[in-house]
Amino acid sequence: MIVVTGATGNVGRYLVAELLAAGVKVCAVSRDPAGARLPAGVQVVRPGDLPVCDVAAVFLNPAVTWADGPEKFLGQACWHGVRRVVTLSSSTAAAPSGPDNPLGGHHRRVEEAVEATGLEWTHLRPGAFAANAAAWADQIRAGDVVEGPYAGAQLAPIHEADIAEVAARALLTDDLVGEAPVLTGPESLTQAEQVRLIGEALGRPLRYREIPPEVALERMTGPHLTREIAGSLLRMYAAAVDRPAEISPETERITGHPGRGYARWAADRAPALFG
Repeated sequence: MIVVTGATGNVGRYLVAELLAAGVKVCAVSRDPAGARLPAGVQVVRPGDLPVCDVAAVFLNPAVTWADGPEKFLGQACWHGVRRVVTLSSSTAAAPSGPDNPLGGHHRRVEEAVEATGLEWTHLRPGAFAANAAAWADQIRAGDVVEGPYAGAQLAPIHEADIAEVAARALLTDDLVGEAPVLTGPESLTQAEQVRLIGEALGRPLRYREIPPEVALERMTGPHLTREIAGSLLRMYAAAVDRPAEISPETERITGHPGRGYARWAADRAPALFG
C-alpha cells in the first residue's frame, strides 16, 4: 500500500489516479474523508487515523497535512517499517536559505527531517504550479480583468499532472532514490500571458492589469499566506520581469515525454476553477 497525504489537493488527486492505474492499493489522507470524492477502492482516512501497517511508501505533503511539521508521522513510519518517503518540496529549497527565502528554508527543513529518518527518499522540487492561478478565481468569475503585480514576470508553471507522474515513478521504482529533481513546465510565460491563455480556454478575453507591489502585498497577505512569504514571492516576481524562466529538463527526462503546456492545463482545469 502507498499512502498519499494531501490526497485531495492539486497534485494528490492526479497521483491517486496514477497509482490506481498502476494497480497499487492507495490510502488517501484527507481532513474531510466524507467529502474527498476519490475513486472507489481508495481507503480514505484523517491524518490522525493513518494506518502505517503494510505501507511500503509515503507521498508526503507536509504543507497540507501537518501545520507543525511531519516529524511525529515520520517516527511512526520508521517504527512500522515504511521503506520510502517521496516529499513534495519546492524549487526554492535549492536556493540558499535565509531571510529572503523563507519558503525555501521551510521546505529544506522538511527535506532534512525526512533524510534524518534513514529511509529511502526522493524530494520533488517543482517551481510554480499552474494551479497557483486559482488565486485569480474570484476576479475571473467577476469580470474580464485580473489585477496583480509584475505583469511581465516570467515563470514556467508546471501542470500538476506532470508532478504526479514523477511522484508515481519515485514511489514505484528505484530510479529516483536519493534525487531531488527540480521540475518546471515546458515554457516561459509572463503572468499576463497566463491570464490570456485562461481566457482562451474559457472562450472569453481576459487581460492582466498591473498594480503596485505594495498594494499586491496587502492583498496577498492573509490566513493562508504570511506577509513574510508574500514579500518573498513579490521579490521573486520582480527579479523575473523580462527574464525568461529556466526550463528544467528533468520533467521530460523522468516522464519520457514533454511537459504539458499551460494551454493544456487551462483546458483541463479552467472551466472548473473559473467557470
